[in-house]
Amino acid sequence: MKAKTNRMICKTQPFAFMLKSVWSLPIFAALLFITTTPAKADLRVCNQIGKPVSVALGYRAERGWQSEGWWVIGPDTCTTVFQGDLNARFYYLYAADDISGGSWDGSVFMCTRDEVFTIFGVEDCLARGYERTGFFEVDTESRSDWTLELTEADISTPSTQ
Repeated sequence: MKAKTNRMICKTQPFAFMLKSVWSLPIFAALLFITTTPAKADLRVCNQIGKPVSVALGYRAERGWQSEGWWVIGPDTCTTVFQGDLNARFYYLYAADDISGGSWDGSVFMCTRDEVFTIFGVEDCLARGYERTGFFEVDTESRSDWTLELTEADISTPSTQ
């Protein structure tokens, strides 16, 4: 009769046998975490130089063109600058070496300012009290997430700008 009762407990509590073992508990918790963690889908920027960099992002939002900044990314670290699925193929970045003054820039102009900002629209930056800054295009190849690495090889120094 006792064996029948134990068998009955296992049928109504299928994971009871796992919880009895101290070693099974971490495995059970890890499996539960893996099955409930959503996949990451972000735009990340990694700083591969030995100095901090400041990054601004531009993209087409529901209200039109939008630029945001600043993310300060320490040496040899990555930061998410756009969280969520990448709904557009192209995003635009501007990054500046905070120590040496070099930058990663381009020919797509958007509005920025020296302080933290979110700016809607790319027209008449100067007339609206903003700076006009050249961003470079990032082609995400229509993927839902993308990581971009900023390296010394791609930086424009103040003497070559």
